[in-house]
Amino acid sequence: MSAGTVVSSVGTRPHLPSVRLSLLWVLGLLLLIPIQDTHYPSAQEAFNHAYLLFVHGDLEQSQREAEHGYLRFRVRKPEWASRFRLLEADAMLWRGLYPDALKALSDFRPAAGDDESAIHSAVIQSVALARQEQPQMAEEKLTFAESLCGRMPELDACGQVLRTRGIFDAQRGHPDQGRKVLLSMLAFARKRHDVFLEANALLNLGWIDLQLEHFDDALDWSRSAAQVAATIGAEDTVTKASGNQGSAYYGLGDSERAGQLFREAKTSAALRGNLRSELGWIQELGDVFRDTGDAAAASASYKEALSIAERIRSKWDITNLLEELTYSSIDEGKLADAGRYLDRLDPLIRDGGEEPDVVRVQFARARIAATQSQFRQAESLFRAVEHNPTSRMRWMAEYQLARLYETEGNSAQADRMYRTSLCTVEDLRKEVKGDSRLTFLARATRIYDDYIHFLAQHGKAGGALAVADQSRARTLEQGLGVSARPCGAFTSGVQPGSVARKMNATLLFYSLGRTQSYLWAITPTKTDLIPLPSGNEILTVIARYRKALQGLGDPIENSNRDGVALYNTLVAPAAHLIKPASPVVILSAGQLSQFNFETLIVPGPKPHYWIEDATLISAPSLRLLAFAKPPEQSGHKLLLMGDAISPGPDYPELPGASTELSLVSQRFPAQDELIYARERSTPAAYFNSPPQQFAYIHFVAHGVSSTTDPLDSAIILSSSGKSEDSFKLHARDIMQHPIHARLVTISACYGSGARTFGGEGAVGLAWAFMHAGAHNVIGALWEVSDTSTPHLMGELYRELQNGRQPGAALRQAKLTLLHSKSEFRKPFYWAPLQIYTGL
Repeated sequence: MSAGTVVSSVGTRPHLPSVRLSLLWVLGLLLLIPIQDTHYPSAQEAFNHAYLLFVHGDLEQSQREAEHGYLRFRVRKPEWASRFRLLEADAMLWRGLYPDALKALSDFRPAAGDDESAIHSAVIQSVALARQEQPQMAEEKLTFAESLCGRMPELDACGQVLRTRGIFDAQRGHPDQGRKVLLSMLAFARKRHDVFLEANALLNLGWIDLQLEHFDDALDWSRSAAQVAATIGAEDTVTKASGNQGSAYYGLGDSERAGQLFREAKTSAALRGNLRSELGWIQELGDVFRDTGDAAAASASYKEALSIAERIRSKWDITNLLEELTYSSIDEGKLADAGRYLDRLDPLIRDGGEEPDVVRVQFARARIAATQSQFRQAESLFRAVEHNPTSRMRWMAEYQLARLYETEGNSAQADRMYRTSLCTVEDLRKEVKGDSRLTFLARATRIYDDYIHFLAQHGKAGGALAVADQSRARTLEQGLGVSARPCGAFTSGVQPGSVARKMNATLLFYSLGRTQSYLWAITPTKTDLIPLPSGNEILTVIARYRKALQGLGDPIENSNRDGVALYNTLVAPAAHLIKPASPVVILSAGQLSQFNFETLIVPGPKPHYWIEDATLISAPSLRLLAFAKPPEQSGHKLLLMGDAISPGPDYPELPGASTELSLVSQRFPAQDELIYARERSTPAAYFNSPPQQFAYIHFVAHGVSSTTDPLDSAIILSSSGKSEDSFKLHARDIMQHPIHARLVTISACYGSGARTFGGEGAVGLAWAFMHAGAHNVIGALWEVSDTSTPHLMGELYRELQNGRQPGAALRQAKLTLLHSKSEFRKPFYWAPLQIYTGL
């Protein structure tokens, strides 16, 4: 149950007077009425103002003004008093004050023939009763409202009936039916030009897709909801839509972006007095903490949310948060606390709980039993979760069964269940579209980690390597047309030695794990498995060393101990397998893929950077290298772009750009090059060139890397149109246009991409060009120097003209700087550029 996700189904839209007011007309009234002035000359204006506060999301203020209006007009104008009372109850409902909403309507009696008010009241009570875990009474109220709408479907309140029915259907295990009902609600809203209702229909359609784990579609609906709501200033709906996007990103494995959106939504909800929404976003933050392994922070968030749930007396939320606290307590090892939370849960589940709650409680009891070595009880409960047709926790149960069998020493069963759980995750991944596949496999990272460790500990080095490679570059492979791997086929016919022979290189394949990391050193004749420290230990040292590399000092001068330690850890155990001056292919993933191994310090006999001993190339996966085809013979044509006209102060002119263009251009005959400089260097020019005809593509420009959405990373060129970002050549657009380039060079800051995802390595511009078909890509790991890079690039193309392969040519160009007597010898100037190959 994605209970932390906040949707607008907790309330209904208050109906307006019998002559229906256009919402835009109501908004126009705001220009005439001071927002803080509650002394109105008429009931209609008072109601309009209170209602507009409701639409805007100022629920607490709307509730107060509605209560004031009810008290003011209940004697003189009872028909208006009824409308104020319904608005007051609705504001309470949207704030999560369910008992208060029910109390406010306990003596409510609509006037004879006022079916609009009767429907409105019934829907409010239905939602409040459902939140109070009284499903039968909630259904009775909703059925009554539906019967009235059956006779008069044109009434405004019937849109709220559709919304409530759609949400109820989804919550009761019929999401497809719920979607159909909500689509009817959307059509209802658009037919009436009811923008507020339309925004909330879109919002709840996104919520439905969250329940179905169709996270891409949920993003689309939620973005549309936010855009529509923003047109009328419905800030509370905008906040919910933004938070629901966070839920979608969380489901896709992007916890960083999700956490950012949840924090923003929590702050906004608190400012608006929306307790129910605030509770939900706090809970979602707890989920992020749990996902990142911080069980104590997760428990603290859930407790904070539980205190709000108890304050608003929401049994539904109390039930859900007790479940979450049970899990976080188990993760903390506080089994007694977990047992107490389960004891509080049992009567709530028996008294009208839903099937997903039952499944989650079963899963929690199974985990407690497993921790207490009650293996048979744990196995039975995990199997019940796995085989429950309504369960969305199947892959988690299968993973826990694998760990259970491993603890018991039943290796065959453990192996089988690890494979089964990964197949289940892969089946879920196939349903995800587009860019979001990048993040989806992050949810399986722990399963791969534990399975690799299991196989390595059981002497199956080859199997462990195959599993590690299985998790790599899945999205990239599909973009390049590499045939899909059958589920569970972890060998897939790839022979590591054959790949090493094909590359004429030693392959160093790294896998960083929570407790144990591994290096496979692969030559044409043998593969050695070398245990390494935990991933956190390695990454901590790398983070320190990166700071030294990005400074203006020279780590070699004092034999920087982090640089030496990393060499001794990551390379020295395999050094005997590496031939002098031969290529070395680094296959890494995650944060390790953002580190340049060339900068490692070889301690003796004289300390020196590893680049002096070997040509280093980065690659995504063994399988990609095994199935990659040699570059097509596309001649020697060059597409050269850059020295753009600054589109704004954030992207100033690059003084060295024209020099670099000139140095690169000198290496090609005029008839073999197409140059776009200054105002001609635009994204449109790149696509129209067309890029697939060139063997070499080179950019000299600013680059930007998006840490939250890496495919929003872009090369900054000249503006090509009136749109706000027409000067950006986005990664997501690059990957949609096939190329055959032998080499793409992105002489820009962060050209490699500053974000990593499980199995995909550095994601950004370099990844996008490889996805489009480039055989080699040079990109930057950090900001490149505008003074040294033109000289480096001139040397690069000189070496290419001399017949060197791209990797060897880049190394030789770097060595030219390294061996100079100038400042350019320091890693800051030559180390940011790294070459990636798909062959």
